[in-house]
Amino acid sequence: MITNTTTIRLEIEQGIRQKGHSLSSFGKLAGINRGIISGILNGNPPKSISIRQLDLMATALGHEEGWMYEYYVDECFINEKADWRRIKAFLLRCTEISRFDCIQAVLDRLMEDLSNTISVFGLAEELYHEGKVQEAIPFYECVIENEKHQHSERLAIAHYRVFRASIGDNTEKSLRAVIRFEPYRNRLPENIMLDALLQLASVYYNFQDWELMSSCADELRSLAETVYQAECEKLKINKNHSLLETERELVVYYGQGNLIKGIALEYLDKYEEAKKCIQNYADLSWFEGLNEKGKEEVEKLKLYSIANMHNLGLLMGNINNIDSYISFLEDHPKEILPSMLVISRAANKYTLDIDYIIEKFKDILYPSKVAHNASYPKVSIGRYMILYYQLAVYHIDKQQFRIGLDELLRSLRLSIALSNKNRTLDCITLFEQYKKHSLEQQTNQYEKN
Repeated sequence: MITNTTTIRLEIEQGIRQKGHSLSSFGKLAGINRGIISGILNGNPPKSISIRQLDLMATALGHEEGWMYEYYVDECFINEKADWRRIKAFLLRCTEISRFDCIQAVLDRLMEDLSNTISVFGLAEELYHEGKVQEAIPFYECVIENEKHQHSERLAIAHYRVFRASIGDNTEKSLRAVIRFEPYRNRLPENIMLDALLQLASVYYNFQDWELMSSCADELRSLAETVYQAECEKLKINKNHSLLETERELVVYYGQGNLIKGIALEYLDKYEEAKKCIQNYADLSWFEGLNEKGKEEVEKLKLYSIANMHNLGLLMGNINNIDSYISFLEDHPKEILPSMLVISRAANKYTLDIDYIIEKFKDILYPSKVAHNASYPKVSIGRYMILYYQLAVYHIDKQQFRIGLDELLRSLRLSIALSNKNRTLDCITLFEQYKKHSLEQQTNQYEKN
């Protein structure tokens, strides 16, 4: 009976004959010992082929990479038993050349024995920690579909890795990712849960769901405090104790919990409560166990606290310090974009004139990439979308309709690119309200969207 494994050997033998090679000459060309080739083709039973040997012979015979891969799946299951060493090498090779059909075929065979989910999860984690996130996704999905222990930490981590890979610019896709992941977040180990809460809060910010963002920040603050206290106790016992291994420095989660809570309270117009949160991360130099990276993060948080105190002052109607705020932003240009979101909101709330500020920072507010397409860092795209809408309201209120509608079209274009239905609806509603003031070019652009 001809099987897939014998088909591979027949194709190799036929190729050798067609090329006019002996086993010796072909072995030299392929870089494989003649005896190994003889064992593969003539052994009884035939010697197994490694994926590297198959690739070398494919090249020697003039075939493209991935030749005979669909038949090689059977080579991984000798006598119907999984040879994990061979399987792993094959799967890794398939990820390199995007042979997802072969990956799926191997996974289907492996899942005939559900205990193999442990090995598949291990491979997924290996790829993930090497930075090969997208390549790891099929393996995590396999674990999600086949893990028999529904409360296992392994299943929760698999869900989290897929969640992290799925969130991005597309608002609808991010929402689906959140809905799928949320039921498993409390099953994560603490070091991963810290990052999960931070990522969820970021998604809620993009959704502009301040209540959910606030609740998530509370969880992050509570968990970070608990973990920190536990780590401090361990440091008392052993001064050489290394802090819990987390994706980012532990102080980041402690500080960001308060920062995120403060931002949520700011958008909920609870300014005095937001001030208290800012004070909680304004100076974290007391945080125990800081390394050099941790100290850098403390300085970043201190900078954010200064900017956010300025923001709160503006939103509370205190415009006396606007000049010192502008000077601060000139010294810290990375804070210009997020701060302009607040400045524009304050301008609309208190009828402030910010034309000179817009002019001063125009190069950052209107970069060419965002002006013409959405291929810009994902955090920034959402901020630009919101900013342009606020600036549209600002200019329209000043009866500068041409400028205002141009800003509105910018916001609309980005909201469509991000699949942000709520913001898209806001833009359409506002444009329709002032459509009578639009130029023909603006109307045409609006209708094309």
